[in-house]
Amino acid sequence: MSQTSRPAPADAAARRAVKPVICYPNETLPAPDLALYHAARAGAEKTAEVLVPARDAACFEVPAGHFFRITSVEGPQVGDLNLWHRDDLSERFYSGKTRALHGTHITTGERMWTSFPKMRPMATLVEDTLGWYGIDEFGGSVHDVIGTRCDPYTGNLLAGSQYHHCCHSNLTRALADHAGLSLAEAEPHVHDVLNVFMCTGFTRDTGQYFMKKSPVRPGDYLEFFAEIPLLGALSACPGGDCSSEHSSDSAACYPLLVEVFAPAEAALQGWQSPECNGYDQSHGR
Repeated sequence: MSQTSRPAPADAAARRAVKPVICYPNETLPAPDLALYHAARAGAEKTAEVLVPARDAACFEVPAGHFFRITSVEGPQVGDLNLWHRDDLSERFYSGKTRALHGTHITTGERMWTSFPKMRPMATLVEDTLGWYGIDEFGGSVHDVIGTRCDPYTGNLLAGSQYHHCCHSNLTRALADHAGLSLAEAEPHVHDVLNVFMCTGFTRDTGQYFMKKSPVRPGDYLEFFAEIPLLGALSACPGGDCSSEHSSDSAACYPLLVEVFAPAEAALQGWQSPECNGYDQSHGR
């Protein structure tokens, strides 16, 4: 953070001492019925799986009312997750609003929200084997919604590199292949991610985004309940556990496994996919 030569005012300490106010108190958010979801999950059967190769990405589909699990296999690995409505790519994960509602990192009982104007829950996190990590002494935690995704444009800007296996590039290729789009058509749909298993935060002195070695181990997983029909794309980050680099051909990288589970037909009696946001757009026009 740059410093100016202007001296601090006499009341600087008093200004800094003002207590913060939470921008979006979330006590009135509709709470997910985790007991219902866990009961439905207990009898669910696996219907599909996708193994995402190291330094690559793959797509998967999840019907509304089904579950999907992302598991670290073979070695410690982080991933970048994009989600869209399966039938409408314009409704996609809104990381900024998810961050505003839940915080910089998400865990069990919290949700991924969709973009305007529909703004509704798209996936609820129902199991997190790294939920024990909390916030460490550096301010780091796991599963962040503060980073964007490693991308070739920033690499070129900072280092003049031309790296083609950044998560942005991987997600673009995966979406293009799955949806039958050209790369140019697919790229605008790729968006800021949920950084699955990645351990991140902001430095206390300069406020810069940092990463550190992820605590993930083979067998750790995140599991979600699909609130709407989902198309997902997951990239196994070329940085591996992101202990030193996030765009690298030298870091140890491993696959990530995505599994989809279907509950019994009667297990979700009374559950309905959430409706679109009820804001009346005509009031603002």
